[in-house]
Amino acid sequence: MSETVLEIFPAGSPRGSWDAEEFAAEQQQRGVAATVVMDLDTDSFLVRVSDADS
Repeated sequence: MSETVLEIFPAGSPRGSWDAEEFAAEQQQRGVAATVVMDLDTDSFLVRVSDADS
């Protein structure tokens, strides 16, 4: 199963993961099963969906 990254948020932002969490919540309200994961290699929060869910 693969995934699609909808948006990338830098982990070093003053709000931390809040921006990513808010974006994922907006997507979930639209019926998209978005989740937030931390990408340690790029030091970023990724909002992603499984391709099986889209």
